[in-house]
Amino acid sequence: MAGSSSVRVVITGIGVVSPIGIGKDAFWRSLREGRSGIDYLQSLPTDSLPSPYAAEITDFDPRDHLRDRKFLKVMSRGMQLGVSSASLAMRDAAISENDVDPDRLGVSFGAGRISTTPDEVGDAVRKSSEAQGQFHFTRWGEDSMGQIAPLWLLRRLPNMPAAHVSIDHNARGPNNTITCRDSSALLALAEACRVIERGSADCMIVGACSSNLQPVDLAKLNLFEGLTRSETDPERAVRPFDFSRDGTILGEGAGSFVVERYEHAVARGARIYAEVVGIGAGCDGKGYWNGAGGTGLVHAIRNAMRRGDISPREIGHINAHGKSTQRDDLVEARAYHKAFGPLAERIPVTALKSYFGHFDAGSGAVEMIGSLLALEHGELPMTLNYERPDPRVRLNVVHDTPMRLSNRTAITVNRTAMGQSAAAIFRSV
Repeated sequence: MAGSSSVRVVITGIGVVSPIGIGKDAFWRSLREGRSGIDYLQSLPTDSLPSPYAAEITDFDPRDHLRDRKFLKVMSRGMQLGVSSASLAMRDAAISENDVDPDRLGVSFGAGRISTTPDEVGDAVRKSSEAQGQFHFTRWGEDSMGQIAPLWLLRRLPNMPAAHVSIDHNARGPNNTITCRDSSALLALAEACRVIERGSADCMIVGACSSNLQPVDLAKLNLFEGLTRSETDPERAVRPFDFSRDGTILGEGAGSFVVERYEHAVARGARIYAEVVGIGAGCDGKGYWNGAGGTGLVHAIRNAMRRGDISPREIGHINAHGKSTQRDDLVEARAYHKAFGPLAERIPVTALKSYFGHFDAGSGAVEMIGSLLALEHGELPMTLNYERPDPRVRLNVVHDTPMRLSNRTAITVNRTAMGQSAAAIFRSV
């Protein structure tokens, strides 16, 4: 990355599986046309949930993307999305077996929670329970656990997306998994860049995936994740930075990237989307004011700019975390004002969760693809549902129509509820 290493790292392939499109072309069309992927949840009953809305992927068949379909039986929904996005990215990068040494092709992948589903353990629970519903732990340990499929755990392990991607593409180089919730995708990219910079690989498959549309996740996250209680049109439910925002919605999706050493990409004649200029990370740490001020995000942004040796004046747009809760958006806005100073009110901002909601690790990867495609097309997608500016936020949120880009440098950020933050800066080559 510029400013910290003589090794240049570039992105040469993009793959996305999202509620607003599968593949980069369908995804970009939805962004350009302002088409939301948020609707009423169809796959599960919503009578007992605070919000009936979700961002589901309704036209996805993993068999269209996997090389070896036998692994489907040990893949959770999120894994299927992630491995499929990696296949799309490799196809987009047009890498043949002769283009890269398998020993120098690695994987760095982010994963969120991979919850079990009630049907996977239902028989075992029933066998340990009496007719009155009382659960017997002794009976569970002695006999009922045998009702659970032996390979059940493989569908739950967060390192399995990276393992499946490696198997699918014979990637025998370094293989890493990042489980840092919302920030996982950008931190996985940072790890991939470090691997390339130290000479351990020429090419890395990077991405993140998650699906929060499981009964356990829906029940759990409805308790503390700040989901909207809105009963308006579902397409208007998520309103990042808007004065009347009242929460996010859950979704699912995955994004992947092919990341290469610049000379390696040029030698094989690859198309380059952007160069990774700098990546930074930080955490709020202890104390209320650190969290309220987004201290971790401030450090992440400053570290990314320092590593890239660029100033706030060189930033063409911000791809915001934009979770659409009152607190999270305000904390994020404060961080921008601290990191960018007076320019925070002028740099264009887009918040893509307004299109597809929040889905843990995967949403950061999908958002990053939005910025990469914006740089390629020279046009920044608008933020949906931004109607009443919040005077406490004071950001230049792009809304109503897309905005033409005159500056081809972008920063994309993500932050967890606990303050773990990451920021990445890209520039068109």
